[in-house]
Parts: sequence; C-alpha cells; structure tokens
Amino acid sequence: MKRLFPLFLALSLSLSACGAPTVGDVGASEQFFAMDTIMTVNVLDENGEAAVQAARAEIDRLEQMLSRTREDSVIALLNTHAGDGSALAVEPELGALLRFAQSVSQDLPGCFDITIAPVMDAWGFTREERHVPDPDTLADTLALVDWRALTVAEDDASARLEEPGMAVDLGAVAKGFAAQRAADAIRAAGGTSALLDLGGNITVLGSKPDGADWRVAVKDPQDTERQLGVVSLRDKTLSTSGGYERYFEANGITYHHILDPETGYPADSGLLSVTVVSSDPLLADALSTALFVAGRQAALDYWRSRDDFELILCGSDGVVTVTEGLTFAFRGEEHGYTCETARR
Repeated sequence: MKRLFPLFLALSLSLSACGAPTVGDVGASEQFFAMDTIMTVNVLDENGEAAVQAARAEIDRLEQMLSRTREDSVIALLNTHAGDGSALAVEPELGALLRFAQSVSQDLPGCFDITIAPVMDAWGFTREERHVPDPDTLADTLALVDWRALTVAEDDASARLEEPGMAVDLGAVAKGFAAQRAADAIRAAGGTSALLDLGGNITVLGSKPDGADWRVAVKDPQDTERQLGVVSLRDKTLSTSGGYERYFEANGITYHHILDPETGYPADSGLLSVTVVSSDPLLADALSTALFVAGRQAALDYWRSRDDFELILCGSDGVVTVTEGLTFAFRGEEHGYTCETARR
C-alpha cells in the first residue's frame, strides 16, 4: 500500500480541474488494472489502508463474476450455454444485476441492450483487430440482440439465454456495479472520505478531509486534455460515456464503440458525450450509455420523468446542456462551446 505522495498524485490526476486536495497524515491509495481499465481507489481517513484493501478485493471478486473474457467467469458460462435449454445457477446479486439491465432496456426501448455482445465482437471491439463488419455478418449478429430472450428466475438465482449464439456483455453496467459494491466495502471498513476512479467512472464518498465538496472535471470529448467544466459532488457517482473512449478509423470514417442496438452501428444521436450524476453508481453507469444512444431530447424527457439523476449533455452542435440540479462551473466557452440549463 502506497501513501501520501502517490495518493496526492492520484487525486491530482482524478480531479485535474480543481487542483490538488489537501492530504494529511492519514489515508491510502492503490492503482490497479481490472475490468479492462485502470482503476484508482483513494480513502482519506484513518481507516484508509483497510478500506482500500476491502474495495480492491471486492472489485477483484466481481471481475471474476462479470467479465465475459474470462473463461471461468459466471457470465462466460452463461454465454457458453446459450440456447441449450439449461438454466445456469447464478449468484442472486448477478441475477438482480441482469434484471436491472433489462429494466433499463424496457424504459428506453432500442437504446440499451446487454445482449449486444455478438455485435461488439463483429466490430472487433473486444479484440485487438477492429474493423467494419460486412453487412451479412452484421445482420446475423444483430438478429441475436434481444434482452427479452434473457430469462432471469424470479428469485434471481438462475438465468439462461434462449437462442444459440446469444451472449451478454456487461460493459455498460459492470463499473457502476463495482463502484456500488466497492463503496459499500469502504464504508464497512470504516472509510468515510473516499474517491474511486474506475476507468473514468468517478464515485465520491462523503466530503474531502477539509469538509468541502469534491470537485470533479468533465472532459471535453473533442480534446480530453481540456475540460467542459467542473462538478461539485458529495456522495455521488459521475459517469461519462462518449465516442472518444474507444474507437478506430477506416476509410476516413471514425467508428466508436457505443453501438445502437437497433442498427448495430455506432450510435449517431448528435451527442459527443453524456455525463450522468446520481447517488446510485449502477444507474449512473447504465444511463450514461443508454442516453448517449437516445440523444439530447429523449435524454431530457427521461430526466424530467425521474428525480434520481442529473445530466451534462455535450452535443456535436457545440451546446452543453446541464440539468438544474447540478453545481457546474462551465469552462468550455474558450473552446467554442455554449452552455444552457435544462429545467423541469
């Protein structure tokens, strides 16, 4: 476990928009690779070391369950048994996660589907070689995308995929789920002030050691060295999805990894990035993907129908839309953006 200077550095990187927080004589930080991304866990109180270790152990446990690229994971086994008629026994927490993902698909039809895995593979987004799939391959894999053909038992203790070739990919919810459980582990270990950066999915517990809110930067999707602005947070998760995260170019066209479940192609909704802020890390993670596909107006309509999240929408038209429940310091004007506030 590394202390003080590495902790100071990790927080400086995570909170680049606002300068480094004050770090006292207590606290701990660890950076590691999990779920195909770099993660950093920082706990800034006297229980820091034990809390960081507890969070790391929980993330490692969940990766063994959720990663479909691990042959021995529960999700990999679920995918292997697709279409054979058998129901795979799963941990109830996984069954509940699958059911949650289905609820997002039901709420936002055509915008979110965890059975998108065959199409992701057709594009090569889960491999080193990325390419535009031929139309026949895309049509064949797109026919396998249907969240309704994932059956979860009422007690969440088993699940099955109804059609051969179907597969689940939990990339749109895994980091949120991990943040939720890691935060619980930190609290159980006595941690009260913490920041978790799970591949850009930021969760903060409590306040900074000096009692102030955390201030987290939102990146400019057209240049990630720049910032659209800074959000003040306490006991919240900030999750951002954008086409700048994973992409490739072919014949002069850029293709990103956030696929539209209806077309099989990268979503073209007029949005460059979607940031969701919520006290529920899992909801923030899922909605940042789903609302990126949905587009600005549908995202705002959905926000107005609920009261458990806030939004920052960056459009290709240069307009940054911020919902009224956020404390947001806009910094994008110097880069050609304008900012508007959405109200209920």
